[in-house]
Amino acid sequence: MDGRGIPREVVTLPPTDTNLDQQQLSDKPPLRDDTGFASGKIAIFQYSAVGIFLLLIAGFWRLQVQNPEVYDQRAQANSIKSVPIIAPRGRILDRDGRVIVDNHSSFTLLLARESMKEEHLRPISQGLDLDYDDLLARVNRYRGRPKYEPIVLKGELSTADLAFVDSHRDFFPELVVIQAQPRLYPGNGMMAHVIGYTGEISEPELDLPEYAKYDPGQVIGKFGIERQYNDWLTGVDGQRQVLVDNGMQVRRVLGIKPAVPGKDLQLTLDLDLQTVAELSMDTGLAEVGVEHKNGAVVALDPNTGEVLAMVSRPSFDPNKFSGRIKAKDWKEINDNPDHPLLNRAIQDAQSPGSTFKPIMALAGLETATIDNTWTVHCPGGATFYGRYYRCHLKGGHGTVALHKGIVDSCDVYFYNVGNKMGIDNIAYYADLVGYGKTTGIDLPAERTGTNPSPEWKLRNYRTKWFAGETISVSIGQGALTVTPLQLVRAIAGLSVGGTWRRPHLVKEAAAKDQPVVWSLSPQNVKDVISGMYGVVNEGGTGVRAAIPGIAVCGKTGTAQVASADFVKAQGKGQGQNFKDNAWFVGFAPCEAPEIVVAAFFEHGAESKYAAPIVRDVLKAYFDKKARVAMLKQQQDAVTQKLASAVGMKLPEWGRRFSLPTQGGMNLPAVKRN
Repeated sequence: MDGRGIPREVVTLPPTDTNLDQQQLSDKPPLRDDTGFASGKIAIFQYSAVGIFLLLIAGFWRLQVQNPEVYDQRAQANSIKSVPIIAPRGRILDRDGRVIVDNHSSFTLLLARESMKEEHLRPISQGLDLDYDDLLARVNRYRGRPKYEPIVLKGELSTADLAFVDSHRDFFPELVVIQAQPRLYPGNGMMAHVIGYTGEISEPELDLPEYAKYDPGQVIGKFGIERQYNDWLTGVDGQRQVLVDNGMQVRRVLGIKPAVPGKDLQLTLDLDLQTVAELSMDTGLAEVGVEHKNGAVVALDPNTGEVLAMVSRPSFDPNKFSGRIKAKDWKEINDNPDHPLLNRAIQDAQSPGSTFKPIMALAGLETATIDNTWTVHCPGGATFYGRYYRCHLKGGHGTVALHKGIVDSCDVYFYNVGNKMGIDNIAYYADLVGYGKTTGIDLPAERTGTNPSPEWKLRNYRTKWFAGETISVSIGQGALTVTPLQLVRAIAGLSVGGTWRRPHLVKEAAAKDQPVVWSLSPQNVKDVISGMYGVVNEGGTGVRAAIPGIAVCGKTGTAQVASADFVKAQGKGQGQNFKDNAWFVGFAPCEAPEIVVAAFFEHGAESKYAAPIVRDVLKAYFDKKARVAMLKQQQDAVTQKLASAVGMKLPEWGRRFSLPTQGGMNLPAVKRN
C-alpha cells in the first residue's frame, strides 16, 4: 500500500536483455519514407511505357500508312499457296504412228515443308506404308533448300492411300494431293531396253550441268530413249494458286497457269517386227534345254540406217521404275545373275565367231591377198606356229575356195587367209566396218567392243602382238568382240556395196549425217554376197533361215565361251553357263537389200538355233509388205470405180497418192460432213 492506504498494483516485467541497447544503437540515422526514391521509379516506368507506346505507334504507321502494300503481300503470301500442275511427258510412237508409251491419270502425294511437323513423320510413314528411315533421310536432304519446295512422298496413290490422307486432313495438314500423269509402258518388259524408264531425279544428277534446270523430286528419263530424248519429251509444269486457311485447307482457287505437255516422239521401230522378234526370243528351245532365250535381236534398214526392231533378253518391267522403285523390286532386278538391265544389243560385246568371215573374205579380196579361185585343203585342222587349230568339221572340208569357204564356214580356209593377210590388214578392215568403236546410235551407254591390233595390245597390255593370235582373230575369236548392233551395221554396209550409215531410232537424229562410203570392188562384194546366199540356200550352215520365194543371204557364227577342258573341270550342272554363243546375221533380198537382221543367242550352243530368229523377223517384214501392197491395190481399184461411176477421169497423181496410215495399215479416207 502507498502512504494513503491504497493498495499498489504489482506488474511483473520480463528479464531485461543486457545487449538490447547495444543492438538498437547505431551510427546511421533512422529510416524514414524516401519520396525522391519512389518518384524516380515511377518516372522510369512512365518513360518505358511511353517508349513502348511510341514503338507500337511507329510500327502501326509503317504497316498501315507508310508501306501497306508490302505487308499486305506478305500477309497474303501466308494464305496463298502455289500447287504444282505436273506436265505430262510426250508420247512415244512407232514408225506407223501407233502409241508405244502413253501416260495415265493418277495422284501423287506431296509433303508441304512450311507446315510440316517432324513428330508427324512416323505416323505418316506407317499410314502410307513408307519406310520411316528413308522418309527421314529424304526430309534431311531438303534441310538447306527453301521451305516452299515440297517433297514428293509417294506416287501412284492407291485407294487406301487416298482414304488415309482424306481422313487425316485435320491431323496432317502438310499432306497435299496433286494430280499427275505417270508413264504407262508395255507389259512383259516389251521394248524395255529401247524405251527405258523414268524416275525421280537423284542427288548426283542434280549436280550435273544437263540437269541444272531441275528441282528435287522432279521426274526425268533415266534409261534408253526416255533419257536420250528427255528434253524433247519433258513438258513445262504449270501452277495452281489457291487460298488456304490456317489448317492448310483449300478455300478458293485464285488462278491457274496451265502445264505445257511434252512433245510426242516418233521412232523408226516397226511394232509388228518388234513383236515378232520378242516372241521369237521368248519361245523356249527344247534342243538346248531353255524355256526362253537370252540375247539380242536387231533389225536395220541398210539404205537409211533406221532401226526397225531391237530386242534384249532377259528384260524387266519399266513400270516398276515409274516414280520411285520399291527396294524389294530393285533388289530382285539387281541381284539377278542374268543382268536384265543390260541392253545386250548395244552393251554386250562378245566374240562374233564365223559371222566375221565375210569381213575377212572382203579384206582378203580387197588387199589382193586372195582371189575367188584361191584354194586351201582342209583335213579337219591345221598347225600354225607350233599349235594345232581344229576346224569345226572333224573330217575336214577337202579342197576349199572362197565360195565354199563361206558356205561351209571352213575354219582352216580362214586360218590361212588371216595368216597370209596379217593382223594389220585385218584390223584395218574391221575398223572400216565399224568394229572397235561405237556406232553412234541415239541411245546412252553404248559399248565399243574390241578391234585387236598390235597397237591395241601394246597400249593395253604393254606387250607385243604374237603371230599365233592372228589365227584366232581370223575366225572371229580371240580378243575380237562386237555388239549385235555393230554386227548388223557391218553386214548392212557390205550388203549395199560399201556404204555404212549411222543406226538411229529417230529419223531426225540422222538428218544431217554423212555415211561412211568406201570404193569397194563390185565384183569382190558380189563374190562375198554369193557365198552368203549359199549359206542359206545351197545346203550351208544357215539353211534354217531360208524363206520360200525370198532370196535370203546370211552367215552363221558359233563363238566359244570357254575351252572344253575348262567346262569339264566345272562339273555337272554348270555346262549351260559355258555353252557356245550362237549368232546369225541375214539380209534380203540379196541383190537389193531392204532389211538386215542379226540375232545373238547367249549360250545357244550352235548357230543353227539363232537362224530361225532372223528368219521369223525377215518373214514378218515381207509378209507385211505384201499385205500393204495388196491393200493398196484394193484401195486403188475402189478409187477407180468411184471415179468411173461419177464420170471423172482419175488424175495420174491420184493413183499414186498414198492415203493416210492408221494403226500400221493404210485406210481409205472418209469424208465427214
